[in-house]
Amino acid sequence: MTELVLAPDAQDLLFREARTANAFTDEPVTREQVAAIYDLVKYGPTAMNGQPLRILLVDAEQRERLLKHMADGNRDKTADAPLVAVLAVDTDFHEQLPRTFPHAPHVKDAFADAEKRETNARFNAALQAGYFLIGVRAAGLAAGPMGGFDAAGIDEEFFSGTSWRSFLVVNLGRPAENAWFDRLPRLELDEVVAEA
Repeated sequence: MTELVLAPDAQDLLFREARTANAFTDEPVTREQVAAIYDLVKYGPTAMNGQPLRILLVDAEQRERLLKHMADGNRDKTADAPLVAVLAVDTDFHEQLPRTFPHAPHVKDAFADAEKRETNARFNAALQAGYFLIGVRAAGLAAGPMGGFDAAGIDEEFFSGTSWRSFLVVNLGRPAENAWFDRLPRLELDEVVAEA
């Protein structure tokens, strides 16, 4: 088997041994760690360099505002996480295209249709969410991504009057003892990869 360029210990850190955490220590996640994560993941590709992902950090002081919108099974672990990131899509991401896609600033006009713009934004923000989770792992932290929440409630609570729309909540921190469920099965190569 051909080896990857990435060192085996980095492969383990980012993929093989990394898990979704359900419990965390009380060690804080610093703004410097968040800045380092973003400084890495901002380079992940998006269509036309649109970069529609937005991140709201919710610390302990603002946590009650978030918890009332979390599903019952996600509320306690969100309350106990050192830091929570609400990942959102900026449905007006196209306003930045003259700056982020400067060789073709007129591309902004292709997103005049709000439905087309939001579809594009959600797809690319989901890509960026994947980069974000890998970036969290690269920082030596664990992530607990969750979809169980009232998105409309979070949007009203935190994003009222803006073009941001929540789509994922991610607990961040150092994993506590027994933070994981058992590893679930993965599909094999021949079940996933076909040749034309």
